[in-house]
Amino acid sequence: MKQLIDQASWNRREHFSFFSAFDEPFFGVVAEVDAAPALARARALGLSFFQVYLHATLTAVNQVENLRYRVENGQVYCYDQIHISPTLGRADHTFGFGFVPYHPDLWTFGASLAAEAEAVRQSTGLRLGPETARLDVIHFSAMPWVQFTGLTHARSFSHPDSIPKISVGQLRPDGNRQLMPVAVNVHHGLADGYHVGLFLEAFQQELNGRQ
Repeated sequence: MKQLIDQASWNRREHFSFFSAFDEPFFGVVAEVDAAPALARARALGLSFFQVYLHATLTAVNQVENLRYRVENGQVYCYDQIHISPTLGRADHTFGFGFVPYHPDLWTFGASLAAEAEAVRQSTGLRLGPETARLDVIHFSAMPWVQFTGLTHARSFSHPDSIPKISVGQLRPDGNRQLMPVAVNVHHGLADGYHVGLFLEAFQQELNGRQ
């Protein structure tokens, strides 16, 4: 479900109009979060670390209204729930796009993720399709080989896009912490640094194990 935003009374009306006229309306932030609690929980539950932090990512996104805004034919809608379209790897070091629906239960979410990961492994190419083209998703990628401090994305400026893009990198030990870089790229007409900050705060709380 989604609700149309009344732009006439919307407090972001001018922001949306201004940034939507840019060739590149997206801005990006890179920050670090402490993934040690999520890593320990994954080990204790016998789950993949990827499943645990992916679920934490999506749970946090759904807590921030501005990250649920999407632009459709010049109109802005707020989706009730956002899902995830992650890049999932294969043994030959290619990847395919996936779609995993959000579920508040970690195990239910994990079952869908496992099925989609297997479907990607048994396929070739990018796996473009109706599900990966949905607007009610975030685009997600993981680069566990790189402790990055900056990130850009391939973008087609002729294609209208308002979907947030979130990427994570390699863990960096720091005392008792396991710091993980997180890159968040969002449409500036829909969200500001404040909203990215809300996401990062919620993400850290989810990584800490808030149920």
